[in-house]
Amino acid sequence: MSNKKKEQIDEVTKSNDGKAMTTNNGVKVSEDENTLTVGERGPSLLEDFHFREKIMHFDHERIPERIVHARGFGAHGEFQVYKDLSQYTSADFLTHPEKTTPVFVRFSTVQGSKGSPDTVRDVRGFATKFYTDEGIFDLVGNDIPVFFIQDAIKFPDLIHAVKPEPHNEMPQGGTAHDTFWDFFAQNPESTHTTVWAMSDRGIPKNFRQIEGFGIHTFRLVNSEGQSYFVKFHWKPLHGLESLVWDEAQILHGKDVDFHRKDLYESIEKGDYPEWELALQVIKPEQEFDFDFDILDPTKIWPEDQVPIEVVGKMTLNSNVSNVFDETEQAAFHPGHIVPGIDFSNDPLLQGRLFSYTDTQISRLGGPNFNQIPINRPVNEVHNNQRDAMHQMNINSGQVAYHKNALNNNDPHPTPKEEGGYEHYQEKVEGHKIRKRSESFKDYYSQAKLYLNSLSQAEYDHTVDGFSFEIGMCNSIMVKQNAVNQLNKVDRTLAERVAKNVGVEVPEENEEVQSDAKDSQLTMEKYDIPIAAHSVAVLVNGNIDVDTLKSYAKTFAENDLNYAFVGQYPENLSEDFGITETFDTAHSTLFDSTIVLSDGSDIKPQVEEFVELTYKHNKPLFVNKAASQGLGNAKLKIDAPGVFVSDEPETIVKAFERARYWDRK
Repeated sequence: MSNKKKEQIDEVTKSNDGKAMTTNNGVKVSEDENTLTVGERGPSLLEDFHFREKIMHFDHERIPERIVHARGFGAHGEFQVYKDLSQYTSADFLTHPEKTTPVFVRFSTVQGSKGSPDTVRDVRGFATKFYTDEGIFDLVGNDIPVFFIQDAIKFPDLIHAVKPEPHNEMPQGGTAHDTFWDFFAQNPESTHTTVWAMSDRGIPKNFRQIEGFGIHTFRLVNSEGQSYFVKFHWKPLHGLESLVWDEAQILHGKDVDFHRKDLYESIEKGDYPEWELALQVIKPEQEFDFDFDILDPTKIWPEDQVPIEVVGKMTLNSNVSNVFDETEQAAFHPGHIVPGIDFSNDPLLQGRLFSYTDTQISRLGGPNFNQIPINRPVNEVHNNQRDAMHQMNINSGQVAYHKNALNNNDPHPTPKEEGGYEHYQEKVEGHKIRKRSESFKDYYSQAKLYLNSLSQAEYDHTVDGFSFEIGMCNSIMVKQNAVNQLNKVDRTLAERVAKNVGVEVPEENEEVQSDAKDSQLTMEKYDIPIAAHSVAVLVNGNIDVDTLKSYAKTFAENDLNYAFVGQYPENLSEDFGITETFDTAHSTLFDSTIVLSDGSDIKPQVEEFVELTYKHNKPLFVNKAASQGLGNAKLKIDAPGVFVSDEPETIVKAFERARYWDRK
């Protein structure tokens, strides 16, 4: 977190250390164990103002959770642009490389409630609040670059379909049920995004290793009034990784907070998550040069056609002090923009500009939600808006209107030349109609492009994703209709899923006839740095202290997180101590496994741990004694990603790949 925002947060951050208890009006409390009663066993008195205040606040301390993106976790950080982008925009934070801008980022799932697991298959929200010197800019996006619908009027329908079904309030946290897949089959515009969600992108490894996308087409406007169409991207410097489905399901029970814990602990350790901001820019005269409509939120701008330009870096370096006060009360809004950034006519974006104000008023109790500390801009606010619920300012003076003579017409507007916001003057004309552009009606070609761009392992995982989700539906009709939609994208996908879910393969092959690819769409494009990965070291028998110390030293030198796991805890205060047991540790909680054995029989817990690591295609490292003892385990010692060595440094080689998909 930068100093500017930290100072503002610190102003309202209170610690109770060494402080006397008071009421909210500042009256010191003499007793906090008993209500005021008539005698020791008599009725309670209404005049007990301390009790009434305490219980009233408790009754109201939960605010309505977000209808979507309810399960979220946030952190503070800072952003710095690499170079002056004034050729594109007049936005201050994008034109001054020497300037650091505070940010707050909230990651989330979409479907589930606040109590749902982190590792469900779902789209992840990636919302960034920039506290610029010109006001707040909110980039409110997801970890998938496209969305399910093209027009905001269909958003209630999408969410009603994806949410737990109203007659039984099931399932929680996922889309594996009839109403979502009925929506998918009846609304073909959702096809592209659904293919992304059923791929590895739907079950990310953690928040640190996801991409972020603004989804919509925005405008950048420079000081000369020239406009450019733009899409915003976040590119993770920690690489891009996913879970495997079996692993994700196990983690639901092993650690419901797996993603938020990873983010929190990474920041606490100083392993700060980092992303680079990248732009795709299209000149106005190029608007119709492509075989897709650049305003369609269900379409990407393929990077092979519109290259990205990396322009800055964001670092998350500070956890919140209080999750409710900051993460839960953070009010994001795509309409929060600053001079130099403007909107396009994307019909989904246009609808969001209304919806977000409405929902924040509902959640946060009134129109003054921008006065909550996490939502305050770092620059001063002056206007004639007064009163309403939760007003936190004391507005002096008799004037609360514009124009006025009693107060010299203050607060006064600021001309564009001096930094006042002015909308881009786009010429528009036409009849008032309810009709979607014909250029929006290609629903399948980019879904095919995405599938063509995947590696074989990623493609197979996508088949598995569709097979599980559609297979969980009860209605044969819904299953058949969903497979019929897949048949319009990719025949092989439709055939494999149809067999797995027990419906007919459509008679005619209707797939998109295209072998076009985009090299940037596969997750395997990313190099995965070894730093910040986690290693479970299973201690089987008596391993001498010097050996454990040598492994701990290697881990520290390579910035690896690690835990020694044994039957019982030992030397807990040492960096080589056995801090986890077979009861508390589990293979799914680590990125790799090392087995150190003294030659004694392999414990059943070790064998089970190793077999799951192997099944999930993770790096597996065993010393020579362990390799001989694992002869009965369900694995092949000579398989890809299995390393036999007594040298700790071999673990570095093991992490040349995060997953060994060819192990199957």
